[in-house]
Amino acid sequence: MIYKFYQQHIFPHLLNQVMQTPSLMDKRRELLATVSGEVLEIGFGTGLNLAFYQNVDTLYALEPNPDIYHLAAERICATPFDVQHIQASAEKLPFADASLDHIVSTWTLCSIAHVEQALAEIYRVLKPSGTFHLVEHVLHNENQRIQLFQNLLTPLQKKVADGCHLNRDMEKLLKNAQFELLQCEYFDAATIPKIGQRMLLVRAQKCS
Repeated sequence: MIYKFYQQHIFPHLLNQVMQTPSLMDKRRELLATVSGEVLEIGFGTGLNLAFYQNVDTLYALEPNPDIYHLAAERICATPFDVQHIQASAEKLPFADASLDHIVSTWTLCSIAHVEQALAEIYRVLKPSGTFHLVEHVLHNENQRIQLFQNLLTPLQKKVADGCHLNRDMEKLLKNAQFELLQCEYFDAATIPKIGQRMLLVRAQKCS
């Protein structure tokens, strides 16, 4: 009962605040600058990306948690393009094969239970010429001490942060899912604790 209350009424507000860290907002701006037309956003959350879409016609906002989506109401009302809520899981996307030009995910794949299945679905619905735009915190492959703590603390992190994994190697997962990485940039986000500071920004397409 207490945990359910935390998930519904406390965690969404904590998430909304943490994800507005200036260094993360700067990366949202960079990631979304070239996104246009019809877009699927995996893990819409509280709508923090809305302000950075410049040429979008329709945004399919996939967010399975209605308590989190509710916090985006004011941002959606202030948005000049159409936002359609898709209450579904990333592991089973309600879109046809090869139907989308752009798919976006910002700090979401860390919390998807079956991430390989989600990546397979993203691959399925993306057009051959389409682009997957991703930014995510990742396993720190260059620092074994941090990596050790990431592995040790992930079970606790999953409990307090709605399934979030600290130790996912997203570059490896993307390559295993047959994505070609057009851009692959690692960086350390300012003011974020070291255990979750290493980030990856990627633009990927289907391997030709």
